[in-house]
Amino acid sequence: MAKELNFDPFPFFEDPHKQTIVSAFFSIPFEPTSETKFVSLPDGDKLALEVTTPRGWQPTDPTVILVHGLCGSHQSPYLVRMVKKLEPLGIRGVRFNMRCCGSGRGHAKQIYHSGRSEDVFAAVKAIQAEAPESPLILIGFSLGGNVVLKLAGELGTLGSAFLKKVIAVSPPADLFSSVLLLGDVENAMYERYFCRMLRKEVYYLHKRFKDLPSVHLPRDMKLYEFDQLYTAPRCGFVSARDYYDKCSAVNVASEIALPTKVLLSEDDPIVSSSSLDKVNLPSNVDVYKTKKGGHMGYLGHPRGDKGVYWLDAVLIDWILEN
Repeated sequence: MAKELNFDPFPFFEDPHKQTIVSAFFSIPFEPTSETKFVSLPDGDKLALEVTTPRGWQPTDPTVILVHGLCGSHQSPYLVRMVKKLEPLGIRGVRFNMRCCGSGRGHAKQIYHSGRSEDVFAAVKAIQAEAPESPLILIGFSLGGNVVLKLAGELGTLGSAFLKKVIAVSPPADLFSSVLLLGDVENAMYERYFCRMLRKEVYYLHKRFKDLPSVHLPRDMKLYEFDQLYTAPRCGFVSARDYYDKCSAVNVASEIALPTKVLLSEDDPIVSSSSLDKVNLPSNVDVYKTKKGGHMGYLGHPRGDKGVYWLDAVLIDWILEN
């Protein structure tokens, strides 16, 4: 059963769309200093990690791996904010770029999608190999949240050999339900944005790798159409529904054996807060819900105990918990 968290939104930003949009574009002017680390994948592609190591960090100190959402990268404001807050705490921050995102753009021929948990696992193993005694915490945001929950479920009892805990923020654990929500008229602005960015990235990819065939994607396509026309055939799925069914974390969430926290908002316009309600979750998985917050918004009242960036403060608390 989900636990309720009290969130007091920023004045005049109670609306879920305002929370979602304003938070998404609250940029941080300067990124933290980082070192780019490439991780080679079995199919020849490479992932790029941006690693920020605090001064005085020891190989026994914690490391947090942060996984962005759809059309994001290591430059996404929520990742930049978190790493800048982890650094003074002496915690190493690793911003994971999905295939062809951020500093990994042009280094992967295949595309990322909502179920590529094996890519995150490759990064986890690479980081662990360099500092085996550093406790690893894995945090996923939105699409990245689905990926990290899927990985935790797939690892099952083996998860503790690699990770200390897992956190998922606004995860679309039931992918098809989120695609349906994106198709609602009131959410058209989000769907147009995502499809425009995805279309742009596909054209870049096919121009960058000359052996890829020419491709044409409709300008006014829906996300379901994109997955049906491109994601599914490109990634070996029979159809978009086959892709959603096989990659939704809801299917393996009951197998999670790691300490796990999930944060959902009941007014999230594009992710259903009830996606995990019918899953028989183990006691080590805690689901928290807020009444408001939008999709990864959580801009709090400035006079509240956690300040404007309420989400960041909650995540820091969860990271520091034993």
